Amino acid sequence: MTQLADAPTPTATPTASALDFGAGGLSRLDLSPARTHRNLAPAKLVELAITRGEGVLASNGGLVATTGDRTGRSPKDKYLEDSAGIHDKIGWGGFNLALTPDKFDDILNLAVTHLNAQKDLFIFEGFVGAHPKHRLGAQVVTEQAWHSLFIRTLFIPQGSPAAGANAKWNHDWTIINAGKRRLTAAEQAHFGVKSPVLIAQSLERKTVVIVGSEYAGEMKKSLFYAMNFDMPEQGVFPMHCSCNVAKDDPANVALFFGLSGTGKTTLSADPHRALIGDDEHGWGNDGVFNFEGGCYAKCIKLSKSGEPQIWDAVRFGSVLENVVIDPVTRVPDYDSDKLAENSRATYPLDFIDGAIIPSVAGHPKNVIFLTADAYGVMPPLSRLTREQAMYYFINGYTSKLAGTELGVKEPQPNFSACFGGPFLPRPAMVYAQLLADRVKKHNANVWLLNTGWTGGAYGVGKRFRLAYTRAFVSAILNGSLDTAKCTPDPVFGLPIPNEVPGVPWRVLKPRNMWASGTDYDKKAKDLAAKFRDNDKKFQMPDAVRNAGPKG
Repeated sequence: MTQLADAPTPTATPTASALDFGAGGLSRLDLSPARTHRNLAPAKLVELAITRGEGVLASNGGLVATTGDRTGRSPKDKYLEDSAGIHDKIGWGGFNLALTPDKFDDILNLAVTHLNAQKDLFIFEGFVGAHPKHRLGAQVVTEQAWHSLFIRTLFIPQGSPAAGANAKWNHDWTIINAGKRRLTAAEQAHFGVKSPVLIAQSLERKTVVIVGSEYAGEMKKSLFYAMNFDMPEQGVFPMHCSCNVAKDDPANVALFFGLSGTGKTTLSADPHRALIGDDEHGWGNDGVFNFEGGCYAKCIKLSKSGEPQIWDAVRFGSVLENVVIDPVTRVPDYDSDKLAENSRATYPLDFIDGAIIPSVAGHPKNVIFLTADAYGVMPPLSRLTREQAMYYFINGYTSKLAGTELGVKEPQPNFSACFGGPFLPRPAMVYAQLLADRVKKHNANVWLLNTGWTGGAYGVGKRFRLAYTRAFVSAILNGSLDTAKCTPDPVFGLPIPNEVPGVPWRVLKPRNMWASGTDYDKKAKDLAAKFRDNDKKFQMPDAVRNAGPKG
């Protein structure tokens, strides 16, 4: 097998020798002290990024950088080395596209050759995982200083309070980021791809190669993918979720699952609760722990009144990605999508007032699935049975929001297994069973919270008011819904609380919010049918399948 899986065999494909990818792999990468900047402090990285023309300083102190034509992840350009040691453990197809070992050698050597030609390289060495027993050591090599600052804000540097002063660093994973080196037409033909971007990951070699994309989020999600493969073998459930805990009650831990843009960062950044993390966690025998050391927040429409903790966290040492700033005053224009709808801010966890460092907590009391329903028919809040929890977790219904992936211009209804399909190397049922086991063992409540549209589909209806969403979350976390009476939704079978403090009763039943009940019924049945089409992909117990939509 010499081509990428499912890729057409190009005619007159250039050979590797004709393209001269070189050989030697990582051993050929020149990381000599004369040309490498290792584990630099944030201030030095900011200084170098500015003097090298990689970014500018905003009025709030954040470093502003742009990522070219890739302003979101490129999941269709990512491939996994298909090696004997991992082949039978992978849920192939979908987002797990196969790359043969010889092609992985070629892309690795291409990236090494490119980096060896640079005057300077930047190295970050730190940890993925706040729990000392369940962490991986990562080395990230970049050609841009701002990329090194980005990864430093998001993961756990050696010697930091989050790592522990005496924590021993082991080199487990390597990221080689040659994002400015785009594939030529001949190289695309050789690899069997139709894009100048190729992100390749090897679970056996524990190596990631990034070529052609300067979007920094590719580094973050590659390490999440690594944890999603490695953690189940350590008895840890890896999760695409945020986490916080009550400041006055360490047993009141909450998880917020969801894809990008559904509210994980916004809802977990609560001034009345302490933040554990905003995106990636593990749930082990001791409780929950953050995979990261920072946050990666969407900042389109960011305001001090709406998201005060995130607003205040953007300061010197943070990174603003694809944010428009005034050329004279350097004030960020968070309302502008001129560069990207998916504008982002990264900052270390300790930039959030009251965040827990190290970022570990006990077992969750509440688990909340966030879905941004672009159809506008899902209930705003429902309390799930265990079977419903598995069903809606496996299907992972939400909407891709504008800019989070290449080509997404407006919300698109989407099923993403376990609310994180692009990041799951193993079959989805592995993660669904881990969820079911943890929820049962620790008697956690599970909720489905719709942060999407009401009163009509996207383009007609409106997104739920953030004030209502926060009221739902408050009612869940303060226990006022623990004994609430619920009425099953007639289409989805989801138990909807009859009353929620701070939310008008009319909002709770989605059909009430549509101008035409007939139009609602048609749209709801359409979405129910899509659920049933999607659930055919998975083998699941009858009790779980029967917990799906009734319409």
